[in-house]
Formats: sequence, C-alpha cells, structure tokens
Amino acid sequence: MAEFLPPDRNSKAGTKRGGKSGKVADFRYKRPPQQDCRKTGRDGRGSGEARQSRTAPDLSTIGTARGNAHGEAYAALDLGTNNCRLLIARPSGRDFTVIDAFSRVVKLGEGLAASGRLSDKAMDRTLSALSICADKLQRRNVRLARSVATEACRRAENGCEFIERVRRETGIALDIISAEEEARLAVLGCHILLESGDGPAVIFDIGGGSTELVLVEPGSTEASRVPRILDWQSVPWGVVSLTDTVGRGEDSEQARLARFNAMRRMVSDSFAPFAARVAQAARHDDIRLLGTSGTVTTLASLYLELPSYDRKAVDGLIVPAPAMRDISARLSAMTPYERSNLPCIGQDRADLVVAGCAILEAILDLWPARRLGVADRGIREGILRSIMASQHQSERTLRQLHKQRSGRSAQ
Repeated sequence: MAEFLPPDRNSKAGTKRGGKSGKVADFRYKRPPQQDCRKTGRDGRGSGEARQSRTAPDLSTIGTARGNAHGEAYAALDLGTNNCRLLIARPSGRDFTVIDAFSRVVKLGEGLAASGRLSDKAMDRTLSALSICADKLQRRNVRLARSVATEACRRAENGCEFIERVRRETGIALDIISAEEEARLAVLGCHILLESGDGPAVIFDIGGGSTELVLVEPGSTEASRVPRILDWQSVPWGVVSLTDTVGRGEDSEQARLARFNAMRRMVSDSFAPFAARVAQAARHDDIRLLGTSGTVTTLASLYLELPSYDRKAVDGLIVPAPAMRDISARLSAMTPYERSNLPCIGQDRADLVVAGCAILEAILDLWPARRLGVADRGIREGILRSIMASQHQSERTLRQLHKQRSGRSAQ
C-alpha cells in the first residue's frame, strides 16, 4: 500500500505547520485530562451496579503467539457514541473478504452531554453487545484484532474506568483513539469510493459524538493509492451529542424547524475555522465529496426509495447534493412518529436523523459539491487495511532479512 500521510501530529490547536495542520475544535465541552486506561486501578463500576463480574478470556493478545497461516482472519471493532460494530475478514489479494460482522445501536453516549459521564444503563447495553463481539472473536480464527473507542470514551469522565471494565468482563482491550486517528482511519477505510477527478475532495464522517472533516489531495483515487491528507478538523457534534444539547422540543412544525436551524447554526459555527482554511479550494470547478455515516446511508436509502436497507445498493452510490438537501428539509419538518414510519429509519434513527441532516447541511454549505458519494464503510475497514498493510510490510522485511542472512551463509 502506498504511503499514507496522517494529519500533523505535532500541531497545536490554533497554529499551523506549513498550512496543513489539523485542528480539533471543542467549543462547548471540556474534556478531562486523558488518563492511561491500562494503568488505572479504579474498579470502573457505576455506583448503582449490582451485576457480578465474570472471568473473561484475554483477547488483548490475539495473534501475538501465532505464526502466519493461510485462512487466518483479522478483526476490527469500532465502539462509537451510538453504535458498536465488529468486522472480521480474511485477506483476499489486495483486498479482504468479510466472514463475520456485527452491528448494534448501544447509545453509549446517551446523556453524556448533560452529565459528562457514561451512564450505568448505557454501559450495560454496550457490555452486552461487546460480549457478543468477544464470542465471535473466539469462534473465528482471528490472528490479529484491533478494538477502538471514540468520542464518548474520549469525553466521559469515567471513560477509562469503562475501558478497564470492558477488558475485565469481556477480554476486549479497547484503545481510546484521538480524533486525528479517527479521521485517518475513516479516510483509509472509504477513500476508494471517492469519485475520480482533478479537483480537491472532502471526506467526512458524521458519528454519534463527533464529526470529522478531511481535505485530501486531488488526483488519482486508485484502490492502491491512499490520498494524502492536506487539512482536517474534528468537532464535538455528532447525532447524539447535538440532539442531547439542543433538546427534543418538537411540539409543532415551527418548533421543529427552529430546532433544526439552531442545530445548523451551532455546527456551522464549529466548522468555521475549517471552512475559512478550505475556502479557496472550495472554489475549484471539480470539487468532490464523500460521506461515511449512518446519516448519509439513511438519506441515500430514502433517495432510492428502498423498502429496506440494502448495503449493496447504497455503498458507492453517487447522489445529487440538491436531492440530499431536499430529503433533509422534509425530515426536519416531520414529527418523530412520521420519521419512525419511514423505511430505513425506524425507531432507532427517528430521534437522531434530524441532527445528522443539520450536520450534513452545514458540510454542504462549506463544501458545495454538486454530488455526494455515499460509503457504508469507514473506521473498521480502515483498521483492517492498516493491520493487513502492517503485516504485509513486516513479512516483507522478514523475507529480506532471511535473504540477506542466506547470502552471508553462502559466502
């Protein structure tokens, strides 16, 4: 795999290094100092918890004692603010073949905006889903696995305690990744679906607790070439955090539209630094846009008028941007009941899709592409590609060393 240049790890918020530094905007929330979750000695249980801890297998060292063998699998687990997703795959040429997958809405970040903590109920729901993931990891011949947690655990005061509890009860060792790493993995996982063209492109990921925007270099989008990141920004507005902050007052159409407009303003204000930095690039005649999230896949399903969600129909779809705006406008005026009865939305997304629409509208305002690419892939696929590329490089290095030693022995 070609070299992938991540955002500038040495940059500080409010400064630039060569005009390409990323920024993490955190306007309303103040994160607690980051702790090393592997060293925490706290028990990690909520005060109201009465469940019995069970002995869990240690899944943090999957693959460390195994040699390379055909048929072995790799796994990627992404624990977000709203969803828990697992993907298990085997290498297939330059790509991979999925052999098992799991996805569940866990609402880990429910109530986090108000309390600053993960609630007992949210943690219990999430642990139930992670237990299923742990069982799948044990049943499959998984050689290497990486499990990551994102904004909810980054922000929560008890995030590290929860990570330790997950390790103790399921054996899964979650790594709380930075917004920078989250953006990098999202690009790595979905960039192959970016439209070809000569203009600059923005790839975005609307999550439950944050949204990442990434400006990538123009040019080739061949699967073997990962685009270089030129600029990026992460803001603490996802479908859960934005909904919880603005509230759920939807008593009348006027109230619903006012709520939607308030969401758009808040997100646009957060995006303002990034919008200013990419303003010149946004004036290019051939700008491109690719989104990965439940919001864009849901709106794409409505655009296609699908009776039920079909990943094959949605993943890689190109939708006119005005059509996505029209769908957003209709959803923002509907009652929660009306939204819940639409195909591909249902009860789980009816409460959150409006926030996703507001975020998408703000993105289209700052990057007015004519079309929007839709990706039903992202962080998990990025993790898998990263693992496989790393393993390929390690094996290549070992072969070279073996060849060098054999040459010396022959002399």
